[in-house]
Amino acid sequence: MPLRSGKSRATISHNIKTLIHDWEEDGTLGNSRPESRRKAQRQAVAISLDKAGVSNRRPKSRDHRRTRDDER
Repeated sequence: MPLRSGKSRATISHNIKTLIHDWEEDGTLGNSRPESRRKAQRQAVAISLDKAGVSNRRPKSRDHRRTRDDER
């Protein structure tokens, strides 16, 4: 089944569900064959986010830039 295009949370989750369903039927996600359900889920999330053009990374906090002088 083709994936939907769009950036909304509902579209991304629908694409993930579609990919997992396809993996359960024939054991493939695109060209790969993940062995475990967890690996298939992670790959489905990556494929769906890539299709939507968004990233799963979290921005770094600014706290890591603090030095000892800043705390005084």
